[in-house]
Amino acid sequence: MAKRRRQPWLLNTSRVRLLRVNRSFARGTPAGALVLDAGAGHGPYRRLFRHARYEAADFAQLATRYTPLDYVCSLTDIPVEDGRFDRVLCNQVLEHLDDPAGALAEMHRVLAPGGRILLSAPLFYPEHQQPYDYFRYTQFALRRLFTEAGFAEVKVTWLEGYFGTVAFQLEQMHRQLPRGRSLGLRRRMLLGPVLAVTRGAAFVLSGVFARMDLRWKHTASGMPKNYVVRATRPEG
Repeated sequence: MAKRRRQPWLLNTSRVRLLRVNRSFARGTPAGALVLDAGAGHGPYRRLFRHARYEAADFAQLATRYTPLDYVCSLTDIPVEDGRFDRVLCNQVLEHLDDPAGALAEMHRVLAPGGRILLSAPLFYPEHQQPYDYFRYTQFALRRLFTEAGFAEVKVTWLEGYFGTVAFQLEQMHRQLPRGRSLGLRRRMLLGPVLAVTRGAAFVLSGVFARMDLRWKHTASGMPKNYVVRATRPEG
């Protein structure tokens, strides 16, 4: 009998919820539809679109593994004809684009009339993939960017609940609070025990809040780490 794989204590609820959101988007995508993964990276959602025709675009400038790319390009200049795609997905990419308005206008151009787009973008997250990290987005900025790009039926929702944000903040506290020689001898003697206890408590509580978030998506207070946008290109 195979052993059940143990779940790590520190959980990234954003990845769990992104998988769920993209799976739902894929299930609503007709068989044979042409799908663009804009800023595909290593293509974590490619397998969800096996019933469709999946194409991937990315600028491919980072020292990382990329899924096989159909287009190596900027997302402000995708080398295809107007209205080529029935669906566009763009996950955790908009913060890395120095011209987000131009990129959304281009995704609108390549999306067929009546086609749908799914996009996720962070509100609260550390700098990453330097130096290609430019923006964080409020729900109001996202709604305005999508509307000005020509999209309709723009719906902006929280990806995680506030407990997911708290879990991430606690995880960062566990990982980032100073320790050891970086404190210096005097501070290590005075603050070392306090910081050690705080790191340990943050580790435990991060796991607790992550599991709470997966069971209860609390949105009545606080803030999400990320927003999800669903929109369509109007007919005509």
